[in-house]
Amino acid sequence: MPTWKSRGLRGSVLEDFINMTISYYQDNGLALIQKIPTPIKPINIDKETRHITLAYFDQKSTVDYIGAVQGIPVCFDAKESAVDTFPLKNIHEHQIRFMERMEKQNGIAFILLYYSHRDEAYYLPFRDVLFFWQRAEKGGRKSFTYEEVDKTLQIRIKNGIYLHFLEQLQMDLLRRSE
Repeated sequence: MPTWKSRGLRGSVLEDFINMTISYYQDNGLALIQKIPTPIKPINIDKETRHITLAYFDQKSTVDYIGAVQGIPVCFDAKESAVDTFPLKNIHEHQIRFMERMEKQNGIAFILLYYSHRDEAYYLPFRDVLFFWQRAEKGGRKSFTYEEVDKTLQIRIKNGIYLHFLEQLQMDLLRRSE
């Protein structure tokens, strides 16, 4: 069985929290959001168990989650960091481009970022992600720091749902309309 620090479980706890949250949202008519599976190409399949034992990513994926919140299209990716500096190499260019296209269609794109060593989660609006990305493209930092994250968008535990991010989404929408 893989240990917590193995690549096999990396991010799975975060995704479990998000999946519980979006299930709650769906059950309560608040949102309809789906996890987007990463397409793979099986190479080896165990003939007895019919389990895939070796596979490669078939194509570039978009983002981790896509859906609608009260009629507003949303897409987001889940990221985790064990340190205060988040390398932008953990966000891929095709994800940036997909989020850009979502925003151009009047949708909302964002990242849910979990600092595991702090046990803190944040809603990162796409405009902030794009700022960090463009700064790196211009020769600046290839990462962003915990200090640069907007602390007013911290996601707190609400109603027993670990990553209840609709309040932060609402704050993002209000800031866009100002």
